[in-house]
Amino acid sequence: MNVLLAVRMYVSKMIQESGPGMKVLLMDRETIGIVSVAYAQSEILQKEVYLFEQIDKSGNGPIMKHLKCVVFLRPSQENVQFLASELKSPRYGVYYIYFSGIISKASIKVLAEADEQEVVREIQEFYADFFAVGPHLFSLNLEKPILGMEWNPNCLQRCVQGVLSVLLSLKKNPIIRYQNFSSLARRLAENIRDTILKESSLFHFHRGESIPLLLILDRRCDPITPLLNQWTYQAMVHELLSIKNNRVNLVGVPGAPKDMSEVLLSAEQDEFYANNMYLNFGDIGQTIKSLMDEFQMKAKSHQKVESITDMKAFVENYPQFKKMSGAVTKHVTLVGELSRLVTQHNLLEVSEAEQELACQEEHTQSLTKIRRLLVTDQIRDLDAARLVFLYAIRYHKHPSKDIVGLVDLLRRRGTPVRLIDCVEGILRYASSGETAGSSILTTKDVTKITEKIFKGLKGVENVFTQHSPVLKEIIDNMVKGRLSEDAFPTVGGESSPARIQDVVIFIVGGVTHEESFAVHQFCRANMGIRIALGGTLIHNSQSFISDVEAAVKYLAAGDAKYPHNSAPSGSGRHSKLT
Repeated sequence: MNVLLAVRMYVSKMIQESGPGMKVLLMDRETIGIVSVAYAQSEILQKEVYLFEQIDKSGNGPIMKHLKCVVFLRPSQENVQFLASELKSPRYGVYYIYFSGIISKASIKVLAEADEQEVVREIQEFYADFFAVGPHLFSLNLEKPILGMEWNPNCLQRCVQGVLSVLLSLKKNPIIRYQNFSSLARRLAENIRDTILKESSLFHFHRGESIPLLLILDRRCDPITPLLNQWTYQAMVHELLSIKNNRVNLVGVPGAPKDMSEVLLSAEQDEFYANNMYLNFGDIGQTIKSLMDEFQMKAKSHQKVESITDMKAFVENYPQFKKMSGAVTKHVTLVGELSRLVTQHNLLEVSEAEQELACQEEHTQSLTKIRRLLVTDQIRDLDAARLVFLYAIRYHKHPSKDIVGLVDLLRRRGTPVRLIDCVEGILRYASSGETAGSSILTTKDVTKITEKIFKGLKGVENVFTQHSPVLKEIIDNMVKGRLSEDAFPTVGGESSPARIQDVVIFIVGGVTHEESFAVHQFCRANMGIRIALGGTLIHNSQSFISDVEAAVKYLAAGDAKYPHNSAPSGSGRHSKLT
């Protein structure tokens, strides 16, 4: 159930099958990202790949018949047409073609007709149609897949293809369950099931006693988790600096080396990151110090080059020393910038207020604290808005709520109109999950799950990590056989497996690093359970807010914008959303 290993094996195999000799790797915009997340460029170069090209930009390139061309593309009509044009006037000696998903017979015919010079040696389907961010975490990198609480049709199709690719790469033919309140989850589940039946010859895997499970969830079941500040290393970097395809842009970061405009954060390539990605920020400082001490000791030993033996040892160890030097510089820069941002924007106090909103029943205390923070210049507009979002979701039914007053404070501090308007959007988004489920999800089990959005945790020492995502409770109930059939029905009427072992969880509307951490912890504590977790996108708070804006943009004007409360005065958007 290692999605990263599955992609690495596919990439390695497609390069090996072309045999020895110099190669060019011809990809599209998405497969470039899929490969780069799984492999460092230096690793690919070691496999005799000397040139990388993007198919929509390669038409006028030089003719190099001495090179073999390994083609890795998504099976889109556009890519098939680009490839057909390439094959009609081939620039390379031979072509080994691999598609990341199921390719139609019509597309194969187009390529066969284009291959007039018979340069194609192989066409295969290698199911790596997703971004394997880590061993158990994958993404489809889809922004704004939901428009007006309906699927963007292209994104729905991409999700079907991506999830099928995950199942095929892991060799799983699962039972499919979905969150019943969500028409989005149901449509995706049904479309996946229909395709599995249509392509039954591909899904011939033996199920055994423990039948695999595909569980499709909707982000609306937990709109809180993506809005919270994070305090594990990986999640903090994504929240404050943003990680895209395992890369962090450091342009504009004070003190960052000039040759370090972008850094790679991959557990596969970086031992320090692999060992510390889930560590709390409070502990990262100590581990960075240990890394620095180790590096300084090695640096001192390299200074003593006094004999031929010393010189030989230095040359042999230099690549490792240089790699360690780069790792030290990278992580010291990252942790230094995180520390600067935490201090500059008063994120400790902001996070404490967030955790109180998410986990405690202290309306008056939380309201007072939020009011005080909203008039503080030190905190960012984004953080001010997130506090109001969380308050609105948490207390929109409270008799003493003051959403209108908090929105007014946002306006007074000059918060961008987009964020002010999003208070309404966040409420609509959260309420659409809450209301849609209220008439359907009536069992006690479901009530417990939805209540986990806001639940104080006893015995938690760190006030900044009290919150536990809803996903954790869902997984626990799933493994114990307590997931309600009404709330999480199966597609096709199949019975749920009595014993759970292999599970693929896909969240429509995006997944977070906090949820990935929860899965990591759960699997470590339950060694017999294997879980692959994915979503339309890996969210930080900004990407989630952007998705919510798109999701609620076209909703009917008659919806209640501020349930049981009047709309904020002066917003200019009382009657409808724009």
